Amino acid sequence: MAISHAAIVGAGMAGLTTALALAARGIRTDIIEQAPHLAEVGAGLQISPNASRILARLGVLSGLEAVWTEPERIAISSGKSLHQLSHVPVGRFARERWRAPYGVMHRATLQHVLQAAVENNPLCRLHLGQRIGQNCRTSIKSMIGSTPDVIIGADGVWSSIRDEIENAPEPDFSRNVAWRFTVAAEKAPSFLMPQAVTAYVGPSCHLVCYPLREAGGFNVVAIASGVSPGETWEVHASMEQKRMLLRQFKGWHPEILSLLTGMESGKFWPLYQVSDGRWQNGRDIVLVGDAAHAMMPFAAQGAAMAIEDAWELAARLAATPALGDALSSYETSRKARIARVRNRGAFNRFAYHVRGPLRVGRDIVLALRPPQALAADLDWLYGYEAGV
Repeated sequence: MAISHAAIVGAGMAGLTTALALAARGIRTDIIEQAPHLAEVGAGLQISPNASRILARLGVLSGLEAVWTEPERIAISSGKSLHQLSHVPVGRFARERWRAPYGVMHRATLQHVLQAAVENNPLCRLHLGQRIGQNCRTSIKSMIGSTPDVIIGADGVWSSIRDEIENAPEPDFSRNVAWRFTVAAEKAPSFLMPQAVTAYVGPSCHLVCYPLREAGGFNVVAIASGVSPGETWEVHASMEQKRMLLRQFKGWHPEILSLLTGMESGKFWPLYQVSDGRWQNGRDIVLVGDAAHAMMPFAAQGAAMAIEDAWELAARLAATPALGDALSSYETSRKARIARVRNRGAFNRFAYHVRGPLRVGRDIVLALRPPQALAADLDWLYGYEAGV
Protein backbone atom coordinates (compact mmCIF):
# COMPACT_ATOMS: atom_id res chain seq x y z
CA MET A 1 0.00 0.00 0.00
CA ALA A 2 1.36 3.41 -1.03
CA ILE A 3 -0.30 5.44 1.75
CA SER A 4 -2.15 5.22 5.06
CA HIS A 5 -3.48 8.80 5.31
CA ALA A 6 -4.86 11.26 2.76
CA ALA A 7 -6.10 14.84 2.90
CA ILE A 8 -8.93 15.65 0.51
CA VAL A 9 -9.64 19.28 -0.37
CA GLY A 10 -13.30 19.71 -1.27
CA ALA A 11 -16.38 17.97 0.14
CA GLY A 12 -18.53 17.74 -2.95
CA MET A 13 -19.47 14.47 -4.60
CA ALA A 14 -15.89 13.81 -5.76
CA GLY A 15 -14.33 14.48 -2.36
CA LEU A 16 -16.84 12.55 -0.26
CA THR A 17 -16.85 9.55 -2.60
CA THR A 18 -13.05 9.50 -2.61
CA ALA A 19 -13.03 9.50 1.19
CA LEU A 20 -15.40 6.52 1.30
CA ALA A 21 -13.43 4.63 -1.36
CA LEU A 22 -10.20 5.12 0.57
CA ALA A 23 -11.84 4.14 3.86
CA ALA A 24 -13.07 0.93 2.22
CA ARG A 25 -9.40 0.05 1.77
CA GLY A 26 -8.39 1.00 5.31
CA ILE A 27 -6.96 4.44 4.47
CA ARG A 28 -7.66 7.38 6.81
CA THR A 29 -8.85 10.66 5.34
CA ASP A 30 -9.32 14.25 6.42
CA ILE A 31 -11.74 16.12 4.17
CA ILE A 32 -11.32 19.89 4.18
CA GLU A 33 -14.12 22.14 2.94
CA GLN A 34 -14.22 25.93 2.97
CA ALA A 35 -18.03 26.14 3.17
CA PRO A 36 -19.45 26.17 6.71
CA HIS A 37 -22.10 23.65 5.66
CA LEU A 38 -22.61 21.43 2.60
CA ALA A 39 -25.24 22.55 0.12
CA GLU A 40 -25.28 21.14 -3.41
CA VAL A 41 -26.18 23.69 -6.08
CA GLY A 42 -28.27 22.79 -9.09
CA ALA A 43 -31.25 20.48 -9.13
CA GLY A 44 -31.33 17.12 -10.85
CA LEU A 45 -28.65 14.50 -11.29
CA GLN A 46 -28.43 11.35 -13.42
CA ILE A 47 -26.53 8.34 -12.04
CA SER A 48 -25.79 5.77 -14.74
CA PRO A 49 -24.91 2.10 -14.05
CA ASN A 50 -21.13 2.66 -14.23
CA ALA A 51 -21.50 4.97 -11.20
CA SER A 52 -24.32 3.24 -9.31
CA ARG A 53 -22.25 0.03 -9.35
CA ILE A 54 -19.54 1.85 -7.36
CA LEU A 55 -22.04 3.45 -4.98
CA ALA A 56 -23.34 -0.04 -4.23
CA ARG A 57 -19.81 -1.21 -3.35
CA LEU A 58 -19.52 1.75 -0.98
CA GLY A 59 -22.76 0.82 0.77
CA VAL A 60 -24.72 3.98 -0.09
CA LEU A 61 -26.85 2.89 -3.05
CA SER A 62 -29.74 1.54 -0.97
CA GLY A 63 -30.20 4.97 0.61
CA LEU A 64 -30.51 6.50 -2.84
CA GLU A 65 -32.83 3.82 -4.21
CA ALA A 66 -35.29 4.63 -1.42
CA VAL A 67 -35.92 8.10 -2.85
CA TRP A 68 -34.76 8.24 -6.46
CA THR A 69 -36.63 7.39 -9.67
CA GLU A 70 -35.54 4.70 -12.10
CA PRO A 71 -36.85 5.87 -15.48
CA GLU A 72 -37.99 3.31 -18.04
CA ARG A 73 -36.21 5.00 -20.94
CA ILE A 74 -33.80 7.68 -22.07
CA ALA A 75 -35.54 9.33 -25.01
CA ILE A 76 -34.53 11.75 -27.74
CA SER A 77 -37.42 13.85 -29.05
CA SER A 78 -37.87 16.73 -31.46
CA GLY A 79 -38.07 20.15 -29.85
CA LYS A 80 -40.24 21.34 -32.72
CA SER A 81 -42.84 18.55 -32.83
CA LEU A 82 -42.37 16.77 -29.47
CA HIS A 83 -42.27 13.53 -31.49
CA GLN A 84 -39.98 10.87 -30.00
CA LEU A 85 -37.14 10.04 -32.39
CA SER A 86 -35.56 7.15 -30.50
CA HIS A 87 -34.92 5.79 -27.03
CA VAL A 88 -32.62 3.62 -24.94
CA PRO A 89 -34.39 1.34 -22.45
CA VAL A 90 -33.21 1.58 -18.83
CA GLY A 91 -35.23 0.66 -15.73
CA ARG A 92 -35.23 -3.14 -15.40
CA PHE A 93 -33.32 -3.39 -18.70
CA ALA A 94 -30.38 -1.47 -17.21
CA ARG A 95 -30.21 -3.77 -14.19
CA GLU A 96 -30.19 -6.83 -16.44
CA ARG A 97 -27.84 -5.64 -19.18
CA TRP A 98 -25.36 -3.53 -17.17
CA ARG A 99 -25.88 -5.21 -13.75
CA ALA A 100 -26.64 -1.92 -12.03
CA PRO A 101 -29.49 0.63 -12.03
CA TYR A 102 -29.93 3.98 -13.76
CA GLY A 103 -31.47 6.55 -11.42
CA VAL A 104 -32.36 10.24 -11.29
CA MET A 105 -32.52 12.32 -8.15
CA HIS A 106 -31.93 15.74 -6.65
CA ARG A 107 -28.24 16.54 -6.26
CA ALA A 108 -28.79 17.29 -2.59
CA THR A 109 -29.96 13.70 -2.07
CA LEU A 110 -26.62 12.25 -3.13
CA GLN A 111 -24.76 14.93 -1.15
CA HIS A 112 -26.66 14.10 2.05
CA VAL A 113 -26.25 10.33 1.68
CA LEU A 114 -22.52 10.63 1.06
CA GLN A 115 -22.05 13.08 3.92
CA ALA A 116 -23.89 10.82 6.36
CA ALA A 117 -21.74 7.86 5.31
CA VAL A 118 -18.56 9.89 5.79
CA GLU A 119 -19.62 11.18 9.19
CA ASN A 120 -20.42 7.64 10.32
CA ASN A 121 -17.11 6.21 9.12
CA PRO A 122 -14.38 6.17 11.80
CA LEU A 123 -11.65 6.51 9.15
CA CYS A 124 -13.07 9.81 7.84
CA ARG A 125 -12.92 13.25 9.43
CA LEU A 126 -14.80 16.17 7.89
CA HIS A 127 -13.55 19.73 8.51
CA LEU A 128 -16.06 22.41 7.45
CA GLY A 129 -15.44 26.16 7.23
CA GLN A 130 -11.69 25.73 6.62
CA ARG A 131 -9.96 27.59 3.80
CA ILE A 132 -6.60 26.45 2.40
CA GLY A 133 -3.93 29.17 2.35
CA GLN A 134 -1.29 29.85 -0.30
CA ASN A 135 0.97 27.10 1.02
CA CYS A 136 -1.40 24.15 0.90
CA ARG A 137 0.87 21.71 2.73
CA THR A 138 1.42 24.07 5.67
CA SER A 139 -2.29 24.96 5.82
CA ILE A 140 -3.39 21.35 5.78
CA LYS A 141 -0.89 20.30 8.45
CA SER A 142 -2.05 23.08 10.76
CA MET A 143 -5.70 22.12 10.26
CA ILE A 144 -5.45 18.36 10.76
CA GLY A 145 -2.40 18.19 13.03
CA SER A 146 -0.27 15.96 10.80
CA THR A 147 1.26 15.69 7.34
CA PRO A 148 -0.79 13.47 5.00
CA ASP A 149 0.87 11.06 2.60
CA VAL A 150 -1.07 12.52 -0.31
CA ILE A 151 -3.21 15.60 -1.01
CA ILE A 152 -6.22 15.04 -3.25
CA GLY A 153 -7.71 18.06 -5.01
CA ALA A 154 -11.48 17.55 -5.25
CA ASP A 155 -12.16 21.29 -5.25
CA GLY A 156 -13.86 21.71 -8.58
CA VAL A 157 -13.28 23.60 -11.79
CA TRP A 158 -11.56 26.54 -10.04
CA SER A 159 -9.35 24.26 -7.97
CA SER A 160 -6.66 25.90 -5.86
CA ILE A 161 -4.88 22.55 -5.41
CA ARG A 162 -4.49 22.36 -9.18
CA ASP A 163 -2.14 25.37 -8.96
CA GLU A 164 0.37 23.11 -7.21
CA ILE A 165 0.77 20.96 -10.34
CA GLU A 166 2.93 22.11 -13.24
CA ASN A 167 1.15 22.11 -16.62
CA ALA A 168 -2.17 21.33 -14.97
CA PRO A 169 -5.50 21.76 -16.80
CA GLU A 170 -6.90 25.28 -17.14
CA PRO A 171 -10.57 26.28 -16.89
CA ASP A 172 -12.36 27.75 -19.89
CA PHE A 173 -15.92 29.03 -20.36
CA SER A 174 -17.70 26.88 -22.93
CA ARG A 175 -19.86 29.76 -24.20
CA ASN A 176 -22.89 27.76 -23.08
CA VAL A 177 -25.12 28.18 -20.05
CA ALA A 178 -27.59 25.84 -18.38
CA TRP A 179 -30.89 27.16 -17.12
CA ARG A 180 -32.00 24.73 -14.40
CA PHE A 181 -35.39 24.78 -12.73
CA THR A 182 -38.06 22.44 -11.39
CA VAL A 183 -41.74 22.20 -12.23
CA ALA A 184 -44.29 20.91 -9.73
CA ALA A 185 -46.21 17.85 -10.92
CA GLU A 186 -49.55 19.68 -10.76
CA LYS A 187 -48.19 22.45 -13.02
CA ALA A 188 -46.27 20.23 -15.42
CA PRO A 189 -47.31 20.21 -19.09
CA SER A 190 -48.51 16.91 -20.48
CA PHE A 191 -45.45 16.37 -22.69
CA LEU A 192 -43.21 15.85 -19.61
CA MET A 193 -43.05 12.07 -19.23
CA PRO A 194 -42.92 10.76 -15.62
CA GLN A 195 -41.02 7.57 -16.54
CA ALA A 196 -38.40 8.97 -18.92
CA VAL A 197 -35.31 11.11 -19.18
CA THR A 198 -36.01 13.07 -22.36
CA ALA A 199 -33.68 15.25 -24.41
CA TYR A 200 -35.64 17.58 -26.68
CA VAL A 201 -33.26 18.58 -29.46
CA GLY A 202 -33.14 21.51 -31.83
CA PRO A 203 -30.81 23.94 -33.65
CA SER A 204 -28.01 25.17 -31.32
CA CYS A 205 -29.78 24.31 -28.06
CA HIS A 206 -31.59 21.50 -26.28
CA LEU A 207 -33.78 20.76 -23.28
CA VAL A 208 -33.45 17.83 -20.84
CA CYS A 209 -36.40 16.85 -18.63
CA TYR A 210 -36.89 14.07 -16.09
CA PRO A 211 -38.90 13.36 -12.93
CA LEU A 212 -37.61 14.35 -9.50
CA ARG A 213 -39.39 12.30 -6.88
CA GLU A 214 -37.98 14.32 -3.97
CA ALA A 215 -39.22 17.61 -5.50
CA GLY A 216 -42.64 16.23 -6.42
CA GLY A 217 -42.26 17.22 -10.05
CA PHE A 218 -39.73 17.50 -12.87
CA ASN A 219 -36.21 18.72 -13.36
CA VAL A 220 -35.73 20.85 -16.48
CA VAL A 221 -32.39 21.94 -17.95
CA ALA A 222 -32.22 24.23 -20.97
CA ILE A 223 -28.77 24.46 -22.52
CA ALA A 224 -28.00 27.26 -24.95
CA SER A 225 -25.26 29.74 -25.77
CA GLY A 226 -24.61 32.53 -23.28
CA VAL A 227 -22.17 35.05 -21.83
CA SER A 228 -19.77 34.25 -19.00
CA PRO A 229 -20.68 35.92 -15.68
CA GLY A 230 -17.26 35.09 -14.18
CA GLU A 231 -16.12 32.44 -11.72
CA THR A 232 -19.42 31.42 -10.22
CA TRP A 233 -21.94 28.60 -10.39
CA GLU A 234 -25.33 30.18 -9.76
CA VAL A 235 -26.28 33.46 -11.43
CA HIS A 236 -29.42 35.57 -11.04
CA ALA A 237 -30.42 36.38 -14.60
CA SER A 238 -31.70 39.71 -15.87
CA MET A 239 -34.86 39.95 -17.96
CA GLU A 240 -32.69 40.58 -21.03
CA GLN A 241 -30.80 37.34 -20.42
CA LYS A 242 -34.08 35.45 -20.12
CA ARG A 243 -35.30 37.03 -23.36
CA MET A 244 -32.03 35.96 -25.01
CA LEU A 245 -32.73 32.38 -23.93
CA LEU A 246 -36.23 32.48 -25.37
CA ARG A 247 -34.94 33.88 -28.67
CA GLN A 248 -32.64 30.86 -29.02
CA PHE A 249 -35.65 28.54 -28.69
CA LYS A 250 -37.62 30.44 -31.33
CA GLY A 251 -39.47 28.02 -33.59
CA TRP A 252 -39.70 25.29 -30.95
CA HIS A 253 -43.01 23.71 -29.98
CA PRO A 254 -45.38 26.21 -28.27
CA GLU A 255 -45.63 24.03 -25.15
CA ILE A 256 -41.84 24.16 -24.67
CA LEU A 257 -41.83 27.92 -25.18
CA SER A 258 -44.63 28.22 -22.62
CA LEU A 259 -42.64 26.12 -20.15
CA LEU A 260 -39.55 28.34 -20.54
CA THR A 261 -41.58 31.56 -20.41
CA GLY A 262 -43.21 30.46 -17.16
CA MET A 263 -39.88 29.57 -15.54
CA GLU A 264 -40.13 30.97 -12.02
CA SER A 265 -36.44 30.95 -11.13
CA GLY A 266 -34.41 33.46 -13.15
CA LYS A 267 -31.13 31.64 -12.58
CA PHE A 268 -28.59 30.01 -14.82
CA TRP A 269 -25.30 28.19 -14.46
CA PRO A 270 -22.34 28.96 -16.75
CA LEU A 271 -20.82 25.77 -18.14
CA TYR A 272 -17.06 25.56 -17.70
CA GLN A 273 -14.70 22.87 -18.90
CA VAL A 274 -10.97 22.40 -18.37
CA SER A 275 -8.22 21.78 -20.89
CA ASP A 276 -5.97 18.76 -21.01
CA GLY A 277 -3.03 18.81 -18.61
CA ARG A 278 -1.32 16.96 -15.78
CA TRP A 279 -3.47 15.62 -12.96
CA GLN A 280 -0.66 14.85 -10.49
CA ASN A 281 2.81 16.09 -9.55
CA GLY A 282 4.47 12.67 -9.35
CA ARG A 283 4.98 12.96 -5.59
CA ASP A 284 2.09 13.85 -3.31
CA ILE A 285 -0.71 15.78 -5.07
CA VAL A 286 -3.43 14.46 -7.39
CA LEU A 287 -6.76 15.70 -8.80
CA VAL A 288 -10.17 14.06 -9.07
CA GLY A 289 -13.51 15.11 -10.57
CA ASP A 290 -14.02 18.55 -12.11
CA ALA A 291 -10.64 19.76 -10.85
CA ALA A 292 -9.07 17.32 -13.32
CA HIS A 293 -11.56 17.10 -16.17
CA ALA A 294 -14.64 19.34 -15.93
CA MET A 295 -16.60 18.67 -19.10
CA MET A 296 -19.76 19.69 -20.89
CA PRO A 297 -22.89 17.79 -19.80
CA PHE A 298 -23.80 16.34 -23.21
CA ALA A 299 -23.05 12.77 -22.09
CA ALA A 300 -24.56 13.27 -18.59
CA GLN A 301 -21.39 11.81 -17.08
CA GLY A 302 -19.90 14.56 -14.90
CA ALA A 303 -20.89 13.01 -11.56
CA ALA A 304 -20.27 9.47 -12.82
CA MET A 305 -16.71 10.29 -13.88
CA ALA A 306 -15.96 11.78 -10.45
CA ILE A 307 -17.30 8.62 -8.78
CA GLU A 308 -15.17 6.45 -11.07
CA ASP A 309 -12.12 8.63 -10.28
CA ALA A 310 -12.66 8.09 -6.57
CA TRP A 311 -12.85 4.32 -6.85
CA GLU A 312 -9.90 3.93 -9.22
CA LEU A 313 -7.61 6.31 -7.34
CA ALA A 314 -8.31 4.48 -4.07
CA ALA A 315 -7.71 1.11 -5.74
CA ARG A 316 -4.32 2.18 -7.08
CA LEU A 317 -3.21 3.82 -3.84
CA ALA A 318 -4.06 0.60 -2.01
CA ALA A 319 -2.54 -1.81 -4.53
CA THR A 320 0.64 0.00 -5.63
CA PRO A 321 3.63 0.11 -3.23
CA ALA A 322 5.14 3.36 -4.57
CA LEU A 323 3.02 6.52 -4.35
CA GLY A 324 4.45 8.07 -7.50
CA ASP A 325 3.66 4.93 -9.48
CA ALA A 326 0.11 4.84 -8.11
CA LEU A 327 -0.54 8.46 -9.13
CA SER A 328 0.92 7.95 -12.60
CA SER A 329 -1.07 4.76 -13.18
CA TYR A 330 -4.29 6.46 -12.07
CA GLU A 331 -3.71 9.42 -14.39
CA THR A 332 -2.91 7.26 -17.42
CA SER A 333 -5.94 5.03 -16.97
CA ARG A 334 -8.42 7.78 -16.21
CA LYS A 335 -7.26 10.10 -18.99
CA ALA A 336 -7.98 7.44 -21.59
CA ARG A 337 -11.45 6.89 -20.14
CA ILE A 338 -12.21 10.62 -19.88
CA ALA A 339 -11.09 11.22 -23.47
CA ARG A 340 -13.58 8.65 -24.72
CA VAL A 341 -16.40 10.17 -22.65
CA ARG A 342 -15.53 13.66 -23.91
CA ASN A 343 -15.69 12.38 -27.48
CA ARG A 344 -19.12 10.90 -26.82
CA GLY A 345 -20.25 14.23 -25.39
CA ALA A 346 -18.93 16.09 -28.46
CA PHE A 347 -20.81 13.67 -30.72
CA ASN A 348 -24.02 14.18 -28.73
CA ARG A 349 -23.60 17.94 -28.91
CA PHE A 350 -23.32 17.80 -32.68
CA ALA A 351 -26.27 15.41 -32.99
CA TYR A 352 -28.50 17.41 -30.63
CA HIS A 353 -27.83 20.84 -32.16
CA VAL A 354 -27.47 20.01 -35.86
CA ARG A 355 -29.28 22.25 -38.36
CA GLY A 356 -30.81 22.05 -41.83
CA PRO A 357 -30.67 18.90 -43.98
CA LEU A 358 -28.36 17.18 -41.48
CA ARG A 359 -31.15 17.39 -38.92
CA VAL A 360 -33.46 15.45 -41.23
CA GLY A 361 -30.75 12.83 -41.73
CA ARG A 362 -30.21 12.55 -37.98
CA ASP A 363 -33.92 11.97 -37.41
CA ILE A 364 -34.06 9.24 -40.05
CA VAL A 365 -31.00 7.44 -38.69
CA LEU A 366 -32.31 7.52 -35.13
CA ALA A 367 -35.74 6.27 -36.20
CA LEU A 368 -34.21 3.31 -38.04
CA ARG A 369 -32.08 2.09 -35.14
CA PRO A 370 -33.84 -0.22 -32.65
CA PRO A 371 -33.57 0.58 -28.92
CA GLN A 372 -31.44 -2.50 -28.24
CA ALA A 373 -28.88 -1.37 -30.84
CA LEU A 374 -28.65 2.06 -29.21
CA ALA A 375 -28.19 0.37 -25.84
CA ALA A 376 -25.37 -1.76 -27.23
CA ASP A 377 -23.59 1.45 -28.25
CA LEU A 378 -23.45 2.33 -24.54
CA ASP A 379 -22.00 -0.94 -23.26
CA TRP A 380 -18.50 0.57 -23.08
CA LEU A 381 -19.87 3.42 -20.95
CA TYR A 382 -22.51 1.91 -18.69
CA GLY A 383 -20.95 -1.54 -18.44
CA TYR A 384 -17.53 -0.20 -17.40
CA GLU A 385 -16.00 -1.97 -14.40
CA ALA A 386 -13.93 0.58 -12.50
CA GLY A 387 -11.01 -0.64 -10.43
CA VAL A 388 -7.79 -2.64 -10.71
